[in-house]
Amino acid sequence: MKATVVLPDRYTVRPPEPGDAEAMFDMLSAYNTAVVGFADCTLEETAYCISEPGFERTTDGWLVLAEGGLPAGYATANGRGDRGVVGIEVAAKDPEVAGWLVEQTMRRARAMARERGHAEVTIDAFVYRADDLLRGLLSDHDFAAGTTYHRMQIDHTGPGATPEIPEGVVVRRGAFDAATRLAAHEAVNECFRGQFGWVEDPHDEWLAHHEGLPIFEWSQLTLLEVEGRPVAIRECTDGHVEADNCGHIGMLGVVEEFRGRGLAKFLLRDAFARDTAAGRAGTILLVDTNNPTPALGLYLSVGMNPTLVVDGWRRVLPVA
Repeated sequence: MKATVVLPDRYTVRPPEPGDAEAMFDMLSAYNTAVVGFADCTLEETAYCISEPGFERTTDGWLVLAEGGLPAGYATANGRGDRGVVGIEVAAKDPEVAGWLVEQTMRRARAMARERGHAEVTIDAFVYRADDLLRGLLSDHDFAAGTTYHRMQIDHTGPGATPEIPEGVVVRRGAFDAATRLAAHEAVNECFRGQFGWVEDPHDEWLAHHEGLPIFEWSQLTLLEVEGRPVAIRECTDGHVEADNCGHIGMLGVVEEFRGRGLAKFLLRDAFARDTAAGRAGTILLVDTNNPTPALGLYLSVGMNPTLVVDGWRRVLPVA
């Protein structure tokens, strides 16, 4: 790890509290706007992140305050599953504050993994391509870019055509009982196992995350089944309704042996039709361009276009 950065005396730091949500939202939206031109967050999402199930704000969050008490930086270390992989997030305009926060998150990530008996920890960070400050800090700490994500969008300008259901496929809309939710979670893991940053959460953590997420309802989960087996899944959210009047596909996956049968295209076009019927201006999603499937080409083929680039950075550290 690089030489320790000292937080300048003009700042103080403490864990975030629920009452900080509005001030934090103002700071984060201003930071994002300076980097990518728009807020890319909502007050509701900011408030949720402070009280998200599994997030220990007293040990895993840092709110840096400037003189006068206004937020000047924020960071989190989010452990997933058995804490062998920890995601970090950092936002601060002052390079000294940002550098200090990066070091705090890395130390906490190592501590999380050590507490679970791991010899090393994988630390992931997802950073706007345009965020030169944070990209530079991660590079200085020997992180390397591991994958690239494109935010894709399609605009809905006319009536949406309802796609034909592929032959032999049953569409299950909503996950309103324990058995369906368990099947959906198992399908998610089967679809994404081995991909960059994917961690298989315990089922109770997966449930708690979905049940607490203010932009998600169980009615927004769709399963495709073949002979009773879930083979594809789509989760939609309201994450872009407030700011953009757009639907959002938070996750879409197809089990490996059922790829190439048009299931992903059906789920995309089905989402477009439903968003159009709901009066949405468009549909947005994030795609990993290093996905083992030709995902970027798929989204381009159905009329979506890239609007934003985010890189996934990674470093593996010993915890001793």
